[in-house]
Amino acid sequence: MAGDWTKTETEVLVRSMTRAPSVHNLQPWLLDIGPDELVVRERTELRLPQHDPLGRDRAASCGAAVANLEVAIRTLGRAPGVELLPDPARPDVVARIAAGTVVAPTVADLHRFGAIARRASHRAPFEDAPVPAVALRLIGEMCAAPGVEARLVRPGREVAVVARLLHVAAEHFKADGAYHRELSLWTIRDEQAHRHGVGLPASRVPAGSVPWAGLIRRATELPDTAEIEARLAAESLLVFVTADDTRADHVRAGYAMERAWLTAVDLGLVAAVLTQPLHLEPVRAALRADLTLSGFPQVLMRVGYSSEPDPAGPRRAVEEVLHQP
Repeated sequence: MAGDWTKTETEVLVRSMTRAPSVHNLQPWLLDIGPDELVVRERTELRLPQHDPLGRDRAASCGAAVANLEVAIRTLGRAPGVELLPDPARPDVVARIAAGTVVAPTVADLHRFGAIARRASHRAPFEDAPVPAVALRLIGEMCAAPGVEARLVRPGREVAVVARLLHVAAEHFKADGAYHRELSLWTIRDEQAHRHGVGLPASRVPAGSVPWAGLIRRATELPDTAEIEARLAAESLLVFVTADDTRADHVRAGYAMERAWLTAVDLGLVAAVLTQPLHLEPVRAALRADLTLSGFPQVLMRVGYSSEPDPAGPRRAVEEVLHQP
């Protein structure tokens, strides 16, 4: 038992946290559980110098974990109060979440909690069915984080811009041997005889082509820009933009992304995120300029329908995540 939480409640909190999306499925976080407060810590020793040299994705991953914990606390009948990066002297502390007064969860809380277990990265083509405008509006509204906006990439010129930049990024990463070596280190065998808590299952990272898989491998067949544009035109694409580009903005972007993702799942949709292209500064700068974004692009999210559920990736054990001071 942690603090005044029962063993079952503690497991609910930790399992909800570990179900958050994270870069290369690192799950780069630890959790302190007290009677009235939870503390989320970033594991900065988990580094991806080729994919995520500045740690933007790692910080965003922790922000997504905070969003899941907030939902879990509400479902357990407490009113959470989230404070991001509360202590400059302790930069590993990503958030403090106060578990406030007793309050019954709403129907919306229960729906979002149910979506946590069903959320997974969709690494296959979407069905040929448009996402209703009202669904996209609800997804955008659920960002609700200061300084973060989820903006729809508009059909036509803007989709063409994104397609061109995705192709540029794909060509760059396909030729980057150091990047491929790092990706191989975090790709795991996932047969029934193997059990891993982190990493990208090989069966979930197909050699298929961008933008479906997102990650670029040596075997990836790169379509031309026109084909990427045609695929994106049949989907709904959101770009998450922050007012600034600090670590706090990266955490907020992940927090907003997960809130939006859970809303999409609750609406019967699936999603996948792309951050890899945004680690190339010329690509990121061009996206900001050509789409006349109000701030800094942090995440691209593809949203659509799927005919079958996406299998969940491996997750760390509860004991690995609970922080022991």
